[in-house]
This record gives sequence, C-alpha cells and structure tokens, in this order.
Amino acid sequence: MTLALVGGTHRTVPLALRERLAFTAEQAAEALGRFRDRFPGREGVLLSTCNRVEFYTAGERGAAPPPPDQLVSFLAECRGIDATSLGPLLSREHDEAVARHLFGVAAGLDSMVLGEPQILAQVKQAWAIAQDSHTSGPLTAGMFQAALRAAKRVATETALGRERVSIPSVAVADFARGVFERFEDKRVLLVGAGKMAAETLRYLREAGAQDVVIVNRTAARARDLAARLDVTPAPFSDLEHQLASADLVVSTTGASDHVVPLELFLRAEDHREGRPLVVLDLAVPRDFDPRIGGRPGVWLYCVDDLAAACAANRRSRQREMPQAVAIIDEETRRFMGDMHHRSTAPVIEQLLAGWSETGDAELDRLYRRLPHLAEADRTEIRQAFERYAAKMLHPPLTSLRNESRSGPPHGLLDALRRLFNLPE
Repeated sequence: MTLALVGGTHRTVPLALRERLAFTAEQAAEALGRFRDRFPGREGVLLSTCNRVEFYTAGERGAAPPPPDQLVSFLAECRGIDATSLGPLLSREHDEAVARHLFGVAAGLDSMVLGEPQILAQVKQAWAIAQDSHTSGPLTAGMFQAALRAAKRVATETALGRERVSIPSVAVADFARGVFERFEDKRVLLVGAGKMAAETLRYLREAGAQDVVIVNRTAARARDLAARLDVTPAPFSDLEHQLASADLVVSTTGASDHVVPLELFLRAEDHREGRPLVVLDLAVPRDFDPRIGGRPGVWLYCVDDLAAACAANRRSRQREMPQAVAIIDEETRRFMGDMHHRSTAPVIEQLLAGWSETGDAELDRLYRRLPHLAEADRTEIRQAFERYAAKMLHPPLTSLRNESRSGPPHGLLDALRRLFNLPE
C-alpha cells in the first residue's frame, strides 16, 4: 500500500500561478478521467480550491502511484503550465504524511483562516468527483472517510471553529446578530459593489436574509453585482430613501469622504419611525459619519471594531490548536493501523483457505469411514473442526493485528509465509 501527494497552497504558489492551476469541478473530472486512462489501477482524488490544488494518489503492490515528477507533469499538462516552473513550488508527501496532511486540511488547520468550515465541503466534493470518475478506490475511500471523521471530531471536541475570524463573518455573527435574532424579515442595504460586500452578503444569506438592495455610484457595476448575487439594484441617487427603508446596512465603498454624512442620515431618520438600524461600515476611510452612531436606535460598527473581535477570536482559536493537533495525530495512527492491517488480508485469506481446505479433506475422509453418522452429528463435528481451526489461528492473527498498529508488519508476514509455505 502506498499513498502519495503532490500539491501547492497559498503559502507556496503565487496567486497568479495558482489561478492558472485551479480546476473547476468539470475540469477536475476531465483530469481524473485522463489520470485513470494513463495510470490504470491507481486511485486519485483532486482537491482544488481558491487557496490550494492537491492531487492525492494511492495504489497497492504492483500498481504504486506514479513518481512525483510524473504527477507534477500531469497537473501542468492538464492546465497548460510549464512543468519546470511549477515543480519547485509543489510539495511532495508519502504514506503517513499524506494522511496526516489531508486530515489537517479537512479540519481547517491548514486554511488561510484557521478552522474555517468551508474546506470540509470542498473535501467532500473532491471525493465525490473522484467517485463519479471511478478513480476513488478502497485506499482513498478509507483515507477520505477517516479525514471526515477527524474533521468532525475537531469541530465537536474543540472550539476551533466556533469563533469567527474574518471581518464579514464577525460583522454578521457577532454584531448584526447582537441586535437582530432573525433576518428573514429584514431589509438589507448594500452600499458599494466590492468583494467585501459580496462576502458579507453570503453570511447574511446563510443567516436567512432575503430582501436585499444594492446601490453603487457606478450604476452598471451595481447591476452586474445584483445579477450575480440575485439582489435588487437601485440608483445611487435613491440612497436617502433606501436608508429610510433599511434595517441593516453594509457599506464597502472606496470613497475618500463620507458617503453618508450626518445631514443625509438625519433626513432619512425622519422617515424611519424609530426602527432600529445596524450599520456595518467596512470601508476605509469610513463611509458613515461617526456621529451617526450616537443617534437613537443606531448600532454603527466600523472596521476597527470588527478587527478587534477578529483578533480576539484568532487568539482563542490558537489556544485550541494543541488539542486539534492531538486529534489529528490520533486519527492518523488509527487510519494507518487500519491500512497496515488491510495489507495483511492476502496472507490471512491464504491461511484461512489452507486450513479450510485441509479441514474439509480430513472431514471427508472421516465421513467416508463413518457412513452411519447422522446429518446432525456430521454438522456438530464440522463445527468443532471450524472452532478448533479458528482458535489455532487466533494467536498469529492477533499478533498481526497488534503489529499493524505500529507499522507495516513485514517481518511477521514473511515469517508466516515461510512457516506455512504460503506463496507471495
């Protein structure tokens, strides 16, 4: 049994090259089909996210994974990249290190945002694509199932994923939820059409927000983002009216001065009828005049407020790392023990088959010498033979199982083959 990994992450591969190396789901399926045809008998799973591209391969004796340089060349060929420039940036791992790495990835320990939960869904999707492409087999299936188990343990047994660490996630979960218990009945106003607005909206959608309006100085950009995010665009000249209608505002423009000065807000406030308003001002410089935060019923948060919460959450997550790493270590040992024990299956099958064949021959000889035996007596004798064989084989099989926990039991396997004259 051999496991192999070739891949790169945001720490090792520059963004420009990582963008070229990335695979869509359709491209990953196509690449796995090519891998299946070029390297028959090998297993492969391709994990591609915005921050990593990793190719996990596995094989049994006689069908070991391709050498790392071949895997690098294969990935480069699939994406039309020069392998000589890509190779030095990709890491290579083998066997236990592959499993340990995957378990840490699935648990969010190797993510840009420590403990972020989205990676687990991406790991599941990668495995599903490999299954559909018929490149996932018993080795990768066992490894990815163990990875999901490790990630679940880290999520439930530590607080690593319970604290938000990105500004949009903190803005929604720690601040907006501090005012509103639910968002299904709230009007959300996005001021600006940048990436921060889109990411914040994703968290709001997960929290239940449905009624969303976007305004931007460039009307075409507002319309484009509105179409992509399935929200309603409004002209920037309508900002005062939209402020009067909103329950939650997310502002992310790149303006050099306040987009919402105090005077504009006071005019909108006259039509709000005292309803509470949460403003997440994620712009630098700030979009909202800070004095607006002093108005009755207004909760105004700026980037500094959110960054402080993020920093506190990061420190909290770091304290959980030793326990999370201990879980990954434990699950890695468990998986490798299972895999090493799996490698003993052919010898165990040969032992059982040999004893069964010998027992059947001896029983046939006995039954011929005792033709008067009733069927019930024959069954009882056969069961006694089977129990005897099982008890005789129990000690060597137990030794194999125990030896597998600490590594491949090559010594015992060779000894059993010689003792019982088993073929390779």
